[in-house]
Amino acid sequence: MDSSIHIQPSIQVLTHGAIAQIHGASLKILAEVGIRVDSAQAVRIFKAATGVTFCDEQHVSFEPELVEWAIQQVPATVDIYNRKGDPVIHLGEDSTRFGIGLTNLFYQDPATDDILPFNRTHMRHSVDLGNHLPSYDVISTIGILRDVETGKADLVAILEMVANTIKPLIILISDEKQFLPGLELLEKLTRDLAAKPFAIPYFNPVTPLILNQATAENMLTSIEKGLPFIFSNYGMAGVSTPITAAGTLVLLNAELLAGLVFSQLVKPGSPIILGSLPAFFDMKTMVDFFDPQTMLLNLACAEMMTHYQIPHAGTSGSANGWGADLIASEALCINQLTSCMGKVGLAPFVGGTLGSKVFSPEVVV
Repeated sequence: MDSSIHIQPSIQVLTHGAIAQIHGASLKILAEVGIRVDSAQAVRIFKAATGVTFCDEQHVSFEPELVEWAIQQVPATVDIYNRKGDPVIHLGEDSTRFGIGLTNLFYQDPATDDILPFNRTHMRHSVDLGNHLPSYDVISTIGILRDVETGKADLVAILEMVANTIKPLIILISDEKQFLPGLELLEKLTRDLAAKPFAIPYFNPVTPLILNQATAENMLTSIEKGLPFIFSNYGMAGVSTPITAAGTLVLLNAELLAGLVFSQLVKPGSPIILGSLPAFFDMKTMVDFFDPQTMLLNLACAEMMTHYQIPHAGTSGSANGWGADLIASEALCINQLTSCMGKVGLAPFVGGTLGSKVFSPEVVV
C-alpha cells in the first residue's frame, strides 16, 4: 500500500433524506408555533421584517422563505485569532477543535480531591494550564469567581483570562449587566478585537423556543461591534425537549434557525456559530446528564450545520463522574472520538465533572 495514502475514519448519523425531514419539520415549528421574544429591541426588529407574523406582542412565527434567506446570508466560516493577532482556527473548514472551561461553581483540587468554591486563584492556574496544553486551542470561561464582588466577578474573570493565555477565548457572562463592560474591557486590553476576533461571546436561548431578553440584547451588542458569537441551546430530553431523539433534534434545530434569523435581520452577513448541548433528564433522580443519545444528537446537529454551511460548536463530554474516574473518562473518550470522526467544529468545554458543576484540572490533563 502507498504510505502516502491518508485514511480518515468517519461517522455519519443522518441520511440526505433525514436532513431534509429535520429541516422541513423545523420550518413547520417556526411557521406554526414560532418563538417567544422577551426583548423589546428584538420585537422592534422583527416588526420591521418581511416574513414575520406576530401572534401577539411577544410571539412571532417565520415564513419558510425568511429562514431560507437567513441561511444564505451567514458566512460559512469564522476565523478566530489568538491575542497576538495570529490566525488559529478556521471554523467551518478545520477539523474538530477543543477547549477547556464552562462557568463551573466549584474547583476540584488535583492534590487533595477537595471540592472548593471557585476563586480567582483557581481561574489563574486553570487558564495557565490550558495555555500550556497543546491539544486545546481555546479557553472558555472556566468558573464563576466566588471570592470577588458579584458586580465585578465577570470583569475580573475576563482580566485573568487575558492575562494568563494568548489562546482564543470563549466568553460566558453570568451577570448580563457585565456583558457590555466586559467587551469594553477587552477592547481596552487588546487591539483589533473585531478585525481579528480572539474573544468569542457565547449565548443561550431558553429552551423551548424562547429568545430571552439578555441573549437577544447581547447578540445585538455583539453584532454592532462586529464580533462573531456562539448561539447554542441546552435541551433536556423529557423536560424542555421531546423525549425522543428525533423530536429533540428538530426542536433544537428550530431554535438555532430562529437565532440565525434574528442575527441576519439585525445585520445580513453577521458571523454566527450554531450548536446544541442535548442532554437527557432522569425523572426519578431529577438529574440531567449527557448520555449516548447526546453524542448521536451532537453529531446530527453538526451534520445539519454542515448542510446549512454554518460553523458549529457542540458538546464536550462532561459527565457526572468524580474527577477523572471511569464514568467521566468513558464519556470524554466517546464524545471526543465521535466528535473527531464526525463533523463537529468546536468542543469548547472540557474539564467539567459532577454534572458540569465542578472544574477538574485532572480531567483536563
